Amino acid sequence: MRAVALGGGHGLHATLSALRRITSDVTAVVTVADDGGSSGRLRRELGLLPPGDLRQALSALAAAEDGGGLWSEVFQHRFGGDGALAGHAVGNLLLAGLFEVLGDPVAALDEAARLVGVSGRVLPMSVEPLEIEAEVTGLDNGGVSRIRGQVAVASTPGQVRRITLHNPEHPDHPPAAAPQAVRAVLDADVVFLGPGSWFTSVLPHLLLPDLHDALVRTTATKVVVLNLIPQPGETAGFSPERHLDVLFEHAPRLRVDAVIADKDSVPTPARLRHAAVGLGGRAHLADIADQGVAGRHDPDALASCVREALGLARDQ
Repeated sequence: MRAVALGGGHGLHATLSALRRITSDVTAVVTVADDGGSSGRLRRELGLLPPGDLRQALSALAAAEDGGGLWSEVFQHRFGGDGALAGHAVGNLLLAGLFEVLGDPVAALDEAARLVGVSGRVLPMSVEPLEIEAEVTGLDNGGVSRIRGQVAVASTPGQVRRITLHNPEHPDHPPAAAPQAVRAVLDADVVFLGPGSWFTSVLPHLLLPDLHDALVRTTATKVVVLNLIPQPGETAGFSPERHLDVLFEHAPRLRVDAVIADKDSVPTPARLRHAAVGLGGRAHLADIADQGVAGRHDPDALASCVREALGLARDQ
């Protein structure tokens, strides 16, 4: 089964960890709009793709390959102290070096995957560093404000209504998707959206025209995995079904086959089931939260729910 997961950060990490329990043919398509922390520093200083979410995806696949061993831990290790390296993750620096030496982010990520010994693939959704712009209400002026940047959007005290995506180097041209990411979606047997930061990790994939078109046209089974809790700023006060409404608002032609949610995170299951039907799919509710880490999915439980949603036997 060829599985493709779209997203970024911890949400994509959860999906990849679950999928590797089901199939060895997993491709991650990762957002490239981060402008904070170590990734933001490397992006500003070197003009490279922000590597943090790409690193997270490689780490998830590495952990799944060898049971959570050394390479996953090294990639995620952050330097301490107060010098120039403070706060940088080892994997971020390694990817930045590969980007510069090879001059091709896709080739660099393929080499990183080979280095850590994973059979899956990690692709950027675009080979251009992108910028998110959001329409936000509830700020001081009382109207609609526009804010730019992933960190600003993720941390706004207002209510995000809509986002757009830009290449700050070429603001007059629509951002282009990586052709390899488009091909992966078209060739997939199953495609996953979410969980993750809804406006800054999940929805951006729908705003690249070529990738959006591929998601609409692919014959793959399409699965949306919802977050366990609303996120302050981005989705504060959102119900589970509101997440689907926003998805439809940004991609009216998109239809999905399944919506997966933690049953304890859905106060009104009938509303979510109705919203899923509106997108062409069926809701699957199960206990998929990690009982030891608040706000995180349990990879084994999520994998089990995915199997059910896809009609797979337990040993597949």
